Amino acid sequence: MERPTCVIDNGTGYTKMGYAGNAEPSHIVPTVIAVGGDDKSSTLTKKGRIDDLDFYIGDEALKQKTYNVNYPVRHGQVENWDHMERYWQRCIFEYLRCEPEDHYFLLTEPPLNAPENREYTAEIMFETFNVKGLYIAVQAVLALAASWTAKDNQSKTLTGCVVDSGDGVTHVIPVAEGYVIGSSIKSMPVAGRDMTLFVQQLMRERGEPIPSEQSLETAKRCKEMYSYTCPDIVKEYKKFDCDPGKCIKTYRSLHPITKQPWECDVAYERFLAPEIFFSPEIYTSDFLKPLPVLIDETIQQCPIDTRRGLYGNVVLSGGSTMYKDFDRRLKKEIKKHVDKRISSSHSKAGEASEVLQKQEVAVNVVSHPFQRFAVWFGGSMVGSSEEFFQKAVSKKDYDEYGPSICRHSPVFGQL
Repeated sequence: MERPTCVIDNGTGYTKMGYAGNAEPSHIVPTVIAVGGDDKSSTLTKKGRIDDLDFYIGDEALKQKTYNVNYPVRHGQVENWDHMERYWQRCIFEYLRCEPEDHYFLLTEPPLNAPENREYTAEIMFETFNVKGLYIAVQAVLALAASWTAKDNQSKTLTGCVVDSGDGVTHVIPVAEGYVIGSSIKSMPVAGRDMTLFVQQLMRERGEPIPSEQSLETAKRCKEMYSYTCPDIVKEYKKFDCDPGKCIKTYRSLHPITKQPWECDVAYERFLAPEIFFSPEIYTSDFLKPLPVLIDETIQQCPIDTRRGLYGNVVLSGGSTMYKDFDRRLKKEIKKHVDKRISSSHSKAGEASEVLQKQEVAVNVVSHPFQRFAVWFGGSMVGSSEEFFQKAVSKKDYDEYGPSICRHSPVFGQL
């Protein structure tokens, strides 16, 4: 009997890990590592621990005062391989508590990941941890597989446009029959962390009595607990002004040092945080293209025979797409752009416009219960299928061909 596959999804903000076949990850920990100072004079540190083992990951790392805190993953890409290796070590032995020699591993990679990065990953996994087998999956394809759990999703298709918005970056990735259309991928440097900073800025400008050391954490909590997507920003402002008692929420907490209770109001930032996807100009002047326009442009750059399938299956993935009514607003805005283009085609078509009118383009935005960790759940589905063990690279193959065997990941036919 094959032992269950270990599925690890390393994101910019959080790492999700667990065993294939489960409905949700066993552990979700921040992708952060705290490493000791650069005092390399002796291998034994002041606490009497071996220097190589003197580090912390996740929430423990954030609590350390005397250590250097590093984020090994930035914008989805691994930046520091030495730290990443140590991070994986703790993930495997402390959180998953498994013997890597006995398990296959499924890791995820961002779109347009360089093949060299796959080689580094394979090298670490096979040579440091001696894993039984490895498969490096593209996050977008896994998110598409996870969307099959949606209530109204009857067709198990691997064609769709994945909108993946996590902590560090938002990607729009078109996938046709399981293959990513690399030339059409677009990204938007606005995601969860920017929303948190925006909420923090709004609260600070309003003069809320939040202790400075809790400012960022409070903004993050308020964003997660109270934010939602509004259909019309002007109407929403009026609603708040007419009935502030009903719309404005109160957030309460304790001061970490004095233990004194304090409270603050959560007002316009409730709907302004997710609004930065639809009107980025309210937050930054560096990037002004709204998400629906980005999705529309992405699909228009794809081969013409795939476009209907992509419009009909826009899949949401990642924590920053979890806001109430986010899918409805996105669908409405994309449909508006599509209809506008079709009507301009009609006006230019003249005689042929009657034929064109019959060809309606259906836009559908899929949201599902596993949206928050869609990539991990897709990995769990793939890792528990029979086909996975045939497609994964085994230790024997790696020993024969070397790391270059992982430069290419085969696509699954039917999961």
